[in-house]
Amino acid sequence: MSQKHLLIKGTLILTLTGFITKIIGFLYRIFLSQVIGAQGMGIYQLIFPIHSLCFALAVGGIQTAISRFVAARAALKDEQGARDIFLLATGLSTAIALVSSFLLFDHADWFAVHILLEKRCEPLLKLMAVSIPMGAFHSCVSGYYFARKKTSVPAAAQLLEQCARVASSYILFLVWAEKGIAPTPLLAVAGMLGGELVSMLFSAILISWDFKKAQYHIRKLAAPVKDLKAVVQLSFPLTCNRIFVNVLHSIESVLIPGHLRLYGLDNASALSIYGILTGMALPLILFPSAVTNAVSAVLLPSVAEDQAVGNHKSIQKSIFLSVKYCLLLGFLSTAFFYFTGDFLGLVLFKNEFAGTFIKTLSFICPCLYLTSTLGGILNGLGEANETFFLNLLGLGIRLGFVIAVIPRCGIVGYLWGMVVSELAVSLLNLYFLRKWIFLD
Repeated sequence: MSQKHLLIKGTLILTLTGFITKIIGFLYRIFLSQVIGAQGMGIYQLIFPIHSLCFALAVGGIQTAISRFVAARAALKDEQGARDIFLLATGLSTAIALVSSFLLFDHADWFAVHILLEKRCEPLLKLMAVSIPMGAFHSCVSGYYFARKKTSVPAAAQLLEQCARVASSYILFLVWAEKGIAPTPLLAVAGMLGGELVSMLFSAILISWDFKKAQYHIRKLAAPVKDLKAVVQLSFPLTCNRIFVNVLHSIESVLIPGHLRLYGLDNASALSIYGILTGMALPLILFPSAVTNAVSAVLLPSVAEDQAVGNHKSIQKSIFLSVKYCLLLGFLSTAFFYFTGDFLGLVLFKNEFAGTFIKTLSFICPCLYLTSTLGGILNGLGEANETFFLNLLGLGIRLGFVIAVIPRCGIVGYLWGMVVSELAVSLLNLYFLRKWIFLD
């Protein structure tokens, strides 16, 4: 099958799976919003910066290294080397994840009180910590299969994870209802753990079968020290960048409820507003990104291969097609969400604020979807510093709006900060890719 057909096939598989997953996830969020309420959603959303930070430490750069090196070695017909890289990188990622998980579980009370400023997050953090090594392993396996252009495996794992997440939460909800226990945000974290467990088991079975079929032998590792050094050299700056970005994102997430209190809201109202924004409105806006996320995941190893063999025209074509179709999807989404925002907020979430947020956030759609795809191309080209700068700039703009505008204008100030942030990042993405756009 040609490179073009593989690219289209992979994108279609991931897009279809992404849409199904997002539909399930969206219905799941409606269920959660009705069961644990807006304030519960806010408390649940507070733990994600910590989750992202641990994940960035364990997986961030390593998954990218797996995709790049496995794709490059597979292109050179070095099957033993491709699997060597995967095994070494996954071992490193899992070890880091286990250490992170232990530290988070053991110090969950400190993180809840001193970092998230919300004592009720402690049991959520402990349960979430258990899922981190599972998610790290699953992500490494996905990176391997993306590089091999076998997108059906990570797609199936993603779908299984989402189904298991919903099933786990719903079963626990029924058990609690039977025992007369009031639902709490712990319900959602239990679902997260169930989803990661199922996807990890599925990924382990598939990768074991792949290695056995290829008659891979670990004792034939050609240059383990050299390979591990290459993985660390590529992943270390990416990981440091993502950790720093996630620290800033964590600060942002903590500051939003606090600055909403400076605006005049009480603690319950501030958490509710934060929950509506991050748990209801934003996931709806991100729904069409199933397409752009799929394109980004498929383009990363493909661009790495094109760069390795000097096929610059193919890279240029990938950029042009990405810009064209992401902008088309983005402008259509903006029109849809703006004119139906109030209706969607009331019908889906029974919340007037959700409708207002959806309408305002609709303006970020073109830049948001474009940034996702162009970011995948930059990562495929190994432009780690540029990616870091763009993430840092976007978060810096949003933090500026959180600190300076929210106390005066409320949450609307943050929404417009997101619009400005996405516009700046998408334009700079194009600037950094200019040498590939304007080839001689």
